[in-house]
Amino acid sequence: MDDKTTLLRHTLATLAYRGGKALRGAPVEFAAFRVGEQPRTPGQILAHIGDLLDWSLSMADGKQAWHDSPPLAWEQGTARFFAALEAFDRRLASDVPSACPAEKLFQGPIADALSHVGQIAMLRRLAGCPFHGENYFLADIVAGRVGARQAEPVAEL
Repeated sequence: MDDKTTLLRHTLATLAYRGGKALRGAPVEFAAFRVGEQPRTPGQILAHIGDLLDWSLSMADGKQAWHDSPPLAWEQGTARFFAALEAFDRRLASDVPSACPAEKLFQGPIADALSHVGQIAMLRRLAGCPFHGENYFLADIVAGRVGARQAEPVAEL
């Protein structure tokens, strides 16, 4: 595995860690929280993140398939998030070369997914259901650990 793919897999593990923190413990009604009429709800954002991860996998396979999925119940959307991360990470860890450069996968869908996790974190605060911040530099994030089970926080704020 080349250095770019290794870094991309670490980025997916970072997305799993940070995303997991933003998704865990949210009340069921949070999925429909609105700040105004136009912005997406957290449930819609979570569905979009799942679509981005599915799209990433399709690009790695050379198929470039996009789908606009409807929001799921929060727990189901969270399960989809982790399942999509696991599928994409498995693909990157395989011996089959990606049909898409790692840089393109990072700059497009993965960077977008990271931004959307930040939106969910901000919306949690606005909705009155924040989670603890953390010094993520110290977090125990390891390439390949992309499921719902993540390391305990090392330095929460």
